Amino acid sequence: MKNRRRFLATGLAAGVLAVHRSAFAHGKTEHAAKAVSETPKEQQDWGIAGDAKAVSRTIPVVMSDEMRFVPDRIEIRLGETIRFTHENRGAVMHEMVVGTPETLAEHAELMQRFPEMEHDEPWMAHVAPGGRGEMVWQFNRAGEFQFACLIPGHFQAGMIGTIKVG
Repeated sequence: MKNRRRFLATGLAAGVLAVHRSAFAHGKTEHAAKAVSETPKEQQDWGIAGDAKAVSRTIPVVMSDEMRFVPDRIEIRLGETIRFTHENRGAVMHEMVVGTPETLAEHAELMQRFPEMEHDEPWMAHVAPGGRGEMVWQFNRAGEFQFACLIPGHFQAGMIGTIKVG
């Protein structure tokens, strides 16, 4: 809440908070893992924060400085709770942000305008160079969604993948 107030005070909040609730400066370190009780359970068009105890499958995702994810297409059954494990094999920070094509494009534009902006939502994972991370997400909405790295230049270079939920 403290960070939200700081953004409200700057006058940047209207656009930034429409995409996510909190923002922090990008750095060389990974975010500390949140305790399950701290993870917000806010329904999004692409699902809701998952419970680690309900994980039905783990999907490893590799990020690279070639601005690609491996795999870049993922199929998920409606209702599945997935643990994504992330490995950044690159020399620069990467992230995996899940959303609709529209929300990701809007957020990527904000990241271009405010490159120091970082976020800490359950549908986002930041991974330092050579580091690892994870995200647990329940896909309780059917549809075709995307995941992307929204660090300035990465999204524009094609660091985007597709998630099909059905």
